[in-house]
Amino acid sequence: MLLSEAWKLYEKDKKYLGYSPNTLEAYGLYHRLLIRECGDLKIDDLTYEVMKEYIYGLADRLKPSSLSIRARHLRSFLGWAHEEGYVQVNESSKLKAPRTPLEPPKPLTMYEIETIRDACETTFERSFFEFLYATGCRIGEVYKMNKDDINWRDRSIIVDGKGNKRRTVYFNLKCEIWLGKYLDERTDNQEALFVTERSYQNNDNQPRRISRDGFRWTLKRIAKRAGITKSIYPHNLRHSFAMNLLENGAPMEAIQDFLGHTNIEHTKVYAQLTTEMKKNIYDKYN
Repeated sequence: MLLSEAWKLYEKDKKYLGYSPNTLEAYGLYHRLLIRECGDLKIDDLTYEVMKEYIYGLADRLKPSSLSIRARHLRSFLGWAHEEGYVQVNESSKLKAPRTPLEPPKPLTMYEIETIRDACETTFERSFFEFLYATGCRIGEVYKMNKDDINWRDRSIIVDGKGNKRRTVYFNLKCEIWLGKYLDERTDNQEALFVTERSYQNNDNQPRRISRDGFRWTLKRIAKRAGITKSIYPHNLRHSFAMNLLENGAPMEAIQDFLGHTNIEHTKVYAQLTTEMKKNIYDKYN
């Protein structure tokens, strides 16, 4: 069986098991790149030596984090092939990738937060900004949300997170006000929590669920209007949300739960950043 043929079966099985579309899309890309680099080999010919040469050959072009993702794809694919009986030995288990230190989070300053907030011109922009900052949700999680998912009584919403893990997040009174204004303005029948802005403003009854790229573009547009020159992404607001909780004394376990982190080490990065910030202040004024 060729690698291209095996991929179709792998993808079908993983869809059935509930792998997220984003993960499968990324793995599909890595699989095509593997075939482009190594050829459409028979799956039995994807030996440890071939995989090692493939990964090592990318070391000069890719960051350690990217190499780790490529190795993860190979381990997932060959692990599946071994379980299904397409290969006798899973040689990807021997594959090593460079260790990747956690990237330090890049929260926005309070000045940047308030500047972006002040630069919002529509209820869509303001409600979108307030929702991201108040909940700390990933953009892919917000993309899947519907209006009916909101519990207005306690200002909460159930999030369908990574790996189909569900959690409850909350939003504050300011977010409730702006989100309510935005939804009251809409006359469409779309179930999505956020839709393309032009659609609902033109009273189009068939607006589209706003895309992930649409969310990113919206925030960049607001930041540019605010005069912020550095790159701003929705994930910056997620980092800002976490730092705000930490600085106000929230327990690390609670922050982990709100962010949907499986590994608390990912959450502890925020505490390390806070310690570094304090040391910089000490060094500056001592």
